[in-house]
Amino acid sequence: MEINNITDFQVAENFKRYVQIDTQSDVQSSTVPSTEKQKDLSRILVQELQQLGISDAHLDDLGYVYATIPSNTDKKVPTICFCSHVDTSPDSSGTNVKPLVHANYQGQDLVLPDDPKIVIKMAEHPDLKDQIGNDVITASGKTLLGADDKAGVAEIMDAARLLMANPEIKHGDIKILFTPDEEIGRGVDHVDLKKLGADYGYTMDGERAGTLEDETFSADGVTIKIHGISIHPGYAKGKMINAIKVAADIIDNLPKDRLSPETTHAKEGFVHPTNIEGTVEEATLHFIIRDHDTAKLAEHEAELEALVKGVVARYDGATYTFEGSEQYRNMKEVLDQHSRVVEIAMMGIERAGMKAEKRSIRGGTDGSRLSFMGLPCPNIFAGGHAFHGKQEWVSVQDMQKAVLTILHIAALWEEVTQ
Repeated sequence: MEINNITDFQVAENFKRYVQIDTQSDVQSSTVPSTEKQKDLSRILVQELQQLGISDAHLDDLGYVYATIPSNTDKKVPTICFCSHVDTSPDSSGTNVKPLVHANYQGQDLVLPDDPKIVIKMAEHPDLKDQIGNDVITASGKTLLGADDKAGVAEIMDAARLLMANPEIKHGDIKILFTPDEEIGRGVDHVDLKKLGADYGYTMDGERAGTLEDETFSADGVTIKIHGISIHPGYAKGKMINAIKVAADIIDNLPKDRLSPETTHAKEGFVHPTNIEGTVEEATLHFIIRDHDTAKLAEHEAELEALVKGVVARYDGATYTFEGSEQYRNMKEVLDQHSRVVEIAMMGIERAGMKAEKRSIRGGTDGSRLSFMGLPCPNIFAGGHAFHGKQEWVSVQDMQKAVLTILHIAALWEEVTQ
């Protein structure tokens, strides 16, 4: 069949159902997954996959969904995986999400009824210019929408339905992976790649239709502990060293016009304090360090430690510890060695009727870590915008284009295999 002639999409219906299930993850939790409610959606996904005839679909104890769409070709085609995460960001409520469809969008401001102060304006969301005549889905003003990444989940589920219903679309084994806890950086901590059994992967977790991301930040974390001297404040003159004040002095001495998220763009890196806590005796600062050039992480960390050392030296008797840890690396370092996985994705986007655009991410995806774990995995658009907040939106037509892209990628791997 001609893939682009498909019209019986169910992706929007999938999406509207899925976003109403609260799957917010919790960075403060030490459980796996971080919130048990993420499994509420995952159980539904397993049931729906099984109803499609995908018999091996299952949810493991750690919150991961695995499934296989069996090959329907005699060719020995590489096994590919499509992956999305079920959790939503802790940054905004995901409870009682009410998806609203703004049909035949004509460029108007979208006033969200449950909080009319929340207005989605084309002037502030220029990608809305591409949505004239399309159907835009938003939340109602009290919550995020959950397009990050329930749009990706809904797209993979609809593509699975269409592949199972249309055996004339030839493809090799296709693996489906839904992960928990991506929003808190733990999305692939416990994925079983041996059980998954894929050669290449694609996360459906990008933004604007037609885009593919093959480059991310490289990322480290830094924890700084400041050790002060605690004395009764009534007798503290010349004796107390308040670790909280030392920590505040460090923050105050960070660069004001560079090396921060609010002063950088494109491929410029940054040093970003994310949390501070403490007492007079000990204070702890947490930083994330980001750059597209992995080698520059060490430079940024050295600059940060020199700043800390200089500040602490002004407080006679204070000491510090400085501990860095690797978080993820720029997936381009891996994907450049496996160019075919990106080339086929670009071809799939073009065949679905879009101009393919390769982009870099000022962030990371599950694909960043999967690539370094042995599963080369670029990131494909899912169509969502304004992630993690109440102004989040997605268009029905862009989600349909993502479904077509998945189908074309699956067919292309079979087509190019000799």
